[in-house]
Amino acid sequence: MDLEIEAFICRKIEKRMESIKEIYKIGQGPSSSHTMGPKKAADRFLAKNKSASNFEVILYGSLAATGKGHLTDFTIEQTFTNHPLEIIWEPKIFLPKHPNAMKFVAYDDKNTKLDEWICYSIGGGALIDDFTESETVEIYEQRTMADILDWCNLNGKQFWEYVDEFEENDVWEYLEEVCAVMFDSIKRGLKTDGTLPGGLKLPRKAQSFNTKGQNFATPFKRRSQLFSYALAVSEENASGGLIVAAPTCGASGVLPAVLKYFKKIHKSDKNTILRALATAGLIGNIVKTNASISGAEVGCQGEVGTACAMASGAATQMMGGTIYQVEYSAEMGIEHHLGLTCDPVKGLVQIPCIERNAFAAERAVAHNNYALLTDGRHRISFDEVVETMYKTGIDLQSKYRETSEGGLADFDALPKC
Repeated sequence: MDLEIEAFICRKIEKRMESIKEIYKIGQGPSSSHTMGPKKAADRFLAKNKSASNFEVILYGSLAATGKGHLTDFTIEQTFTNHPLEIIWEPKIFLPKHPNAMKFVAYDDKNTKLDEWICYSIGGGALIDDFTESETVEIYEQRTMADILDWCNLNGKQFWEYVDEFEENDVWEYLEEVCAVMFDSIKRGLKTDGTLPGGLKLPRKAQSFNTKGQNFATPFKRRSQLFSYALAVSEENASGGLIVAAPTCGASGVLPAVLKYFKKIHKSDKNTILRALATAGLIGNIVKTNASISGAEVGCQGEVGTACAMASGAATQMMGGTIYQVEYSAEMGIEHHLGLTCDPVKGLVQIPCIERNAFAAERAVAHNNYALLTDGRHRISFDEVVETMYKTGIDLQSKYRETSEGGLADFDALPKC
């Protein structure tokens, strides 16, 4: 077994799943790993070192390679507004635990070091350091899809009921807030036109897609609506708007688009949507626990691929699918994104990210249709495809893992950030 994969499995072998609240992070775009995580880390370090005179932050690996395009420096500077701050960029240095590493250093007025902290932004806004593997309490007894399926089958339960069994009562309140933020980001995105920030001069498309779609016959009209919903959220994210990382900011348009689509086309009610959010969160949680949702670690297959799996499973549940059809639908979401690279042009969450959200949403609806035509039996399990996704991601060269050094990023005619 590859040493890197073996080390990863050893770290996670005793790890159980956290609350699905950790999959759904509400915050400003454009990146959960490059803005939400560093912002949280900066706030935490400053709170611990309030008496320090000045600070230094060193960004490593992927965080440094695409940090300016993702506004990493801006979000850190917002925390240290009233303190002298030096940010050092080290895109060629990768610390062993995760590609998104950062070191915070505090000094007194004589420039004597008071404190330092190395931490890692592992995706979805979550942080770990050299002493912790998780920020939150691990609440679920099972950690694999196979074990959860066995539990559901033994107890005659659905996936959302499994979530309800282990989560605190306030999870439904939280999911209501998540749903409200998701739908509000669609609403804002559909009303806004203009050019996205960042230098690529990419025009917003959600509004025009939605308007043009009204003139088409029903099948094309519905597809246009689905595209416009995903574009709306992704464009809001790219503009630094308030969105839900699901499971990341870069993949935040997929699940909201599918939920809105089902509300619009199939008249899905509030409870149906909240239960679908619970199941989608569980699916994302399994991926995060047993593999990775970080583009810097496994490429875009871990971001958009996981988002597609979450939306695929949610859609199948909303259409009355069995737990086995839901699992099959989610498995296809990962399988058909295997090997997808993370190669953002100019380090921005725009090309190819925004279009990928739209097409992943369409795929999720297709996976739902396909799964419902079957009895749920298939050869490659969800757990197996998750493991494959992680191994594939580790095999990807670093230039294809959110460093903007290869793939589509090679065709960027503008100066690199």
